Amino acid sequence: MKIQTAIAAVVLGGVFAAPVFAQTAAPAAAPAAPAANTQQQKMKACNAQASGKKGDDRKTFMKQCLSADAPAAASGPMSQQDRMKMCNQQATGKKGDERKAFMKSCLSTKS
Repeated sequence: MKIQTAIAAVVLGGVFAAPVFAQTAAPAAAPAAPAANTQQQKMKACNAQASGKKGDDRKTFMKQCLSADAPAAASGPMSQQDRMKMCNQQATGKKGDERKAFMKSCLSTKS
């Protein structure tokens, strides 16, 4: 848990420090609107698909649904190491056979 907290602190520090190192602030404001709109559309679609799910099932589904297109935006296929990191993050809270089955299915999907 401490490692996750440290990683989150580093990521947030980078997010807050990024504007300091930017050359101009005006161009950064223009692309934000389309990205937010795309995220809103993705959220609507995922909510519609998850209409019958509740509790942990819904939470797991929404997490996978909202992050489904993130690897596709990368500059090529996801490496095995990146896939392992993503699957480990999604498997948080699962234990034993449930985690083993989830990891097997997650690692075998080609993203």
